Amino acid sequence: MSQFEYPRPQLVREHWISLNGPWKFMFDDERRCRMPDGATGWTHQIEVPFAPESRASGIGDTGFHTVCWYERTFPLAPHAGHTLLHFGAVDYRARVWVNQHLVAEHEGGHTPFSADISGVLREEGTQLVTLCVEDDPHDLAKPRGKQDWLLEAHSIWYPRTTGIWQTVWIEQVASTYIQSLRWTPIFETYEIGCEIFATGDITEDLFVEVKIWHGANLLADDHYKLLGNEANRKIALSDPGIDDSRNELLWSPERPTLLTAEVSLHHRGKVLDLVHSYTALRSVAINRDRFMLNGRAYALRLVLDQGYWPESLLTAPSDAALKRDVELAKAMGFNGVRKHQKIEDPRYLYWADRLGLLVWEEMPSAYRFSPKAITRMLREWTEAIERDYSHPCIIVWVAFNESWGVPNLTLTQAHRNAVEALYHLTRTLDATRPVIGNDGWEASATDILGIHDYDCNPDRLAARYTTSEPTRTLFDQRRPGGRILTLDGFPHRGQPIVLTEFGGVAFDRHNGSARTWGYSRAHTEDSFLDLYRRLLAVVNTTTMFSGFCYTQFSDTFQEANGLLCADRTPKVPLELISAATRNDDKKEDCYPGIA
Repeated sequence: MSQFEYPRPQLVREHWISLNGPWKFMFDDERRCRMPDGATGWTHQIEVPFAPESRASGIGDTGFHTVCWYERTFPLAPHAGHTLLHFGAVDYRARVWVNQHLVAEHEGGHTPFSADISGVLREEGTQLVTLCVEDDPHDLAKPRGKQDWLLEAHSIWYPRTTGIWQTVWIEQVASTYIQSLRWTPIFETYEIGCEIFATGDITEDLFVEVKIWHGANLLADDHYKLLGNEANRKIALSDPGIDDSRNELLWSPERPTLLTAEVSLHHRGKVLDLVHSYTALRSVAINRDRFMLNGRAYALRLVLDQGYWPESLLTAPSDAALKRDVELAKAMGFNGVRKHQKIEDPRYLYWADRLGLLVWEEMPSAYRFSPKAITRMLREWTEAIERDYSHPCIIVWVAFNESWGVPNLTLTQAHRNAVEALYHLTRTLDATRPVIGNDGWEASATDILGIHDYDCNPDRLAARYTTSEPTRTLFDQRRPGGRILTLDGFPHRGQPIVLTEFGGVAFDRHNGSARTWGYSRAHTEDSFLDLYRRLLAVVNTTTMFSGFCYTQFSDTFQEANGLLCADRTPKVPLELISAATRNDDKKEDCYPGIA
């Protein structure tokens, strides 16, 4: 990733220092080192933030390694306020020392953490940071998503990611500063909820100023006194009352209007801290069997996106690559993505916010049920929701996928309890978005019923879902995917039904069929496009569905079932994919049906 894009796009300060770039690196398979002064004999140089398994790191070692170490120096003079060291994501357990002093410990491979290193900086201005990472490749009780536990990637799992895989950076702030912001759009009353949390030397007479703009038009300039270390206010926007005028302020994929914001912290006339941010006015909701965006029924046309790159694995090769992925999804006619088994880089969410792409965020799975696994998931999922709550692009949270990590839902109450617990926790942390407890089948607590069905015969698919039979027949008898769709005691209550995985047609333009995989296979460009058109015609016109999610965005290692090749080259012209995705765009995003 570049040194120039601010890694936390909704809390931006003018001055910061990227620590991406070359670091000293070594594996420690024998666990020789316990403390940084014992870390000697550095064997590699690694390009941060790329994982050592990736070619982009300069190492490309995909073997089993349980422990690794990083180290680098950086020039930085001590600061009168606080100096903060940030890690975007480190997989899995990290310990951080600065100048031989332990400053942070964190467990969880997908969420950020920080350390205040002010008290350990050297006066002469050259600082040393050392990082030890423990990441057991065989541990199935940790949230790992699609990272394989076998030596070679197999089936639907991919190469592992160890250690740093998102940006490392430093910022220097005042002794009292803004720690976090939280934006909540309130569509019904044309308000923006703003929660501001400060930290440091909290004293009397602290005020915050919040300015919000639509383009060059200043919408709000409000001042609040901090109570303790926080301010929690609703900022009223001027409601024009006429739909055409109201729509100018609303965020949607078709018109992704962002409201820019500036938040400053003041003490007795002095500005202590100033951050730039953004928010949006939009609502998501469920109304009977339909998904609602900004108060209107809205058809979901999603594509499943694994978020991997062949040369850099979970880390995007550049910020431009993240932007390009958003642009490609939209160019193929989709209005959203289901980010599958990955907590994506905030820069991707920034581009989805800015360019207009809906995102379903999904917790990476563990594959063993135990109290330890559930505790880890609860902690990391809570951190992910806290990090991403304010992004307008995120419209759905998904806690579990296909009963992974809770394989005995039909038989074991503890497994059902885990799904219900994460569902209710998520609804508690964020009451503004729908939540799926377990996507694909064996649903219990859920706001949307997701179905996974990889039958690639369009006629059978149409017969299964375009039926005059009661919906309960589908759940009780047909069992797409070979699993029951709802658990006993959780009948379908009229929630929206979304075909959240289907298709998966493999078409390998380069290697034939020898080493690649998909749920079905096409052998020519014409046959691939024809099958895609026929499948999309079915799901676009099925009134039972509130939306769909096609598998998948791009080829991913041994899976050749993407609409794009792994390097994001289209397999067929984008305009032909888009026409099929939208069923030739014969209608707006409305019902009945989707097209």
